[in-house]
Amino acid sequence: MYEDRIRHPGLLSKIMSADEAAKLFHNGMRVGMSGFTRAGDAKALPRALAERALQDPLSLTLITGASLGNGSDGLMAEAGVLARRMPFQVDPVLRGKINNGEVMFIDQHLSETAEQLRSGNLAAVDIAVIEATAITAAGAIIPTMSVGNSAAFAQQATQVIIEINLSTPLALEGLHDIYIPQTLPGREPIPLTRVDQRLGSTAIAIDPARIAAIVITDSPDSPSNALPPDAETQAIAGHVIAFLQGEVAAGRMGPELLPLQAGIGTIANAVLHGLIGSPFRNMTMYSEVLQDSAIELLDSGQLAFASASSITLSAAVHQKLMDNIDHYRSKIVLRPQEISNHPEIVRRLGIIALNTALEFDIYGNVNSTHVCGTHMMNGIGGSGDFARNGQVSMFVSKSAAKGGRISSVVPMVSHVDHTEHDVDVLVTEWGYADLRGLAPRERAPLIIERCTHPDYRAQLRAYYDAACQRGGHTPHMLEQALSWHTRYQETQSMLAA
Repeated sequence: MYEDRIRHPGLLSKIMSADEAAKLFHNGMRVGMSGFTRAGDAKALPRALAERALQDPLSLTLITGASLGNGSDGLMAEAGVLARRMPFQVDPVLRGKINNGEVMFIDQHLSETAEQLRSGNLAAVDIAVIEATAITAAGAIIPTMSVGNSAAFAQQATQVIIEINLSTPLALEGLHDIYIPQTLPGREPIPLTRVDQRLGSTAIAIDPARIAAIVITDSPDSPSNALPPDAETQAIAGHVIAFLQGEVAAGRMGPELLPLQAGIGTIANAVLHGLIGSPFRNMTMYSEVLQDSAIELLDSGQLAFASASSITLSAAVHQKLMDNIDHYRSKIVLRPQEISNHPEIVRRLGIIALNTALEFDIYGNVNSTHVCGTHMMNGIGGSGDFARNGQVSMFVSKSAAKGGRISSVVPMVSHVDHTEHDVDVLVTEWGYADLRGLAPRERAPLIIERCTHPDYRAQLRAYYDAACQRGGHTPHMLEQALSWHTRYQETQSMLAA
């Protein structure tokens, strides 16, 4: 019945329901699940595990590529399935459990998880759950809309459960490039020198004997929840374009730019959307996620090729991609995230990294993850992989939040994800600050005047001037450095009275 999807005849007998497959899990197991930013995630097993745990308590360590869709993290967290979770999440229910200390969350650079599993720094995965379009005659797994860490999970798991998703077209075969780095010591360089280069195979090789179950599903990925561009994100896009035009004019890159990377979310998607109609042509992307803007840039003809680890789209753009997959397959490749985010390749290709900040300070340190220094939002994701190793590292943010009650530019960030050493350019709707080649005392006035919301500039100038009176290479008044955050906690506003 499913011979076109399960081409290895010996595996047809492995088909079972999600509830039956859920019985293979035991307390304390380490589980690797496919899924990267709501794309290519298992649809049936998370729900079956949550339902089982409500009757028969089950506690697992869950490792994924990045965030899951379909509310899966929340369902499992609410049912008590998740004891530990890594390396990234976006679910509000799970976020609450993490911040209450009920789920231990390990926030990791997305390039590191597979390598830590391979080296034994993280204990091996017991069961891998991987969504697939099909299984080849040799038993290899053809992924769906993401690769993430699936290849690493399948490589080491004792048992593998495959969810065959009938909603994905068989024409996805050929979209993926599965390359696994060699083991240490003596590893050779990863021989990728062009964005459109392919190194590996189109499917994840696996011993069919380790496939313990096959579950049939027919559910699309959760659609992207990125909001359309607004006046502020359009202004941010305009400043990014102005900066890039300056780089071209200075001869530091050509009109095709260097390969682009953009983090997930509304602001990054809007900034890339702003490149449509810009003077740049024949651009490429080497990123971790492709959003609507990447498909629109491909359609405009300005983007020639895009490499990533997942594709996360709105419902309408997802349908367009599926209906025309034969056209797009020659312009897109999906790789394991340890390749899409690999520092060696990011440095070699000279990536322009564009990521989002929750807040940044007057010296260029960036907080991407923690509200008021304590409460986790989503995780660092892949931003650090690209920021530290890219040719140009840009962070974008709206200058204020919560109706102006929170300034995104503060005296000192309440949590540091990206130090000033890894940040080249900061951008808000008011302008951009190019920090390259500047000492701390030169950065602060530039950030205050060009990036800060006008309501907060006088406060920041006063703080900086007073701090300079005390001296120091990076002037601060430690007793006041986090006073904006404490004021917000006490009054619900960072504005001084």
